[in-house]
Amino acid sequence: MESKMKAAVLTEPGKIEIQERPVPVPGPDEALVRIRAVGLCGSDVHYYEHGKIGPYVVEKPIVLGHEAAGDVVAVGREVRHLSVGQRVTIEPGVTCGRCVHCKSGRYNLCPDVRFLATPPYDGAFCEYIAIRADFLYPIPDSMSYEKAALIEPLSVGLHAVRRGEIRAGETVVIMGMGPIGILALLAAKSAGAGRVIGVDLEAFRLERALRMGATDVVNLREEDGNAAILRLTDGRKADLAIETAGNGRAAASALQAVRRGSRVVLVGLPQENETPLSIPYIVDNEIDIRGVFRYHNTYPTGISIMAAEGLDLEPVITDRMTLDETPRAFEKAIREKNRTLKIVICP
Repeated sequence: MESKMKAAVLTEPGKIEIQERPVPVPGPDEALVRIRAVGLCGSDVHYYEHGKIGPYVVEKPIVLGHEAAGDVVAVGREVRHLSVGQRVTIEPGVTCGRCVHCKSGRYNLCPDVRFLATPPYDGAFCEYIAIRADFLYPIPDSMSYEKAALIEPLSVGLHAVRRGEIRAGETVVIMGMGPIGILALLAAKSAGAGRVIGVDLEAFRLERALRMGATDVVNLREEDGNAAILRLTDGRKADLAIETAGNGRAAASALQAVRRGSRVVLVGLPQENETPLSIPYIVDNEIDIRGVFRYHNTYPTGISIMAAEGLDLEPVITDRMTLDETPRAFEKAIREKNRTLKIVICP
């Protein structure tokens, strides 16, 4: 077992260095995982560009990356459900297990969560991580590490669909066809949505959404979104809208996209802290608005979805790079964001 490993370290905004660090030693309730695939998330890019997201500020060098999968190479003495050599996907938010949120099952709201790549905690753009073993989930031998890594962003979509209380046969509109939007599309279809309409400004993303199973798409550069939704639903509008673009205007459009008495789920985080929404319109139409913060209890379902025979994620995974290429991956994600969906780093 090596004593040193490589890690891609954000040393300051806009600068990532490949450094040598000690291989972590797992505690009694932890496992050591050899990382095989890590997805590059929009939050990673935001930390790279700005050094912070809301109240989470990078104050010292940090390893980013939280969408990860790999192999168990060592386990602590208290770990019983895992063995060396098992292939696993990693749920990146280790919670306290004792607070009212953890006890009620909504552990994503735990105030003491230690989430990979959220300051001050290091993430998975490295060769090994140690993490509490109950946040590791064995995956089938037939599942690629890339699919296993993308169970994390799929979980956001699964949680959004659950928060939206989707019912079989309903029409869902998803604002924003980035990776989260497309994986929310996959989650909606798995939950029984009758139609899923993808909305975006970029033809490239909409084409990928169609390849992943969108019933219809709306290009906002070519037509008015509200008029398109009315046309596609024969004037009825949607039953559920999920906003993943992180745009105040998209949130307002989501309200207009649903019929009276229906639901809107907000996933994306706008740059602005405050977004104008019409309270009289919300009240008059009795629209339920729900927020999404990460996810809880989604990984078993995510594994089942990703294990489905014939599921092709090639429309979502646009690039594969090595750990040494991590700095270039970040620059590509920024420079070619309209032609890039998910970049996967394979240490």
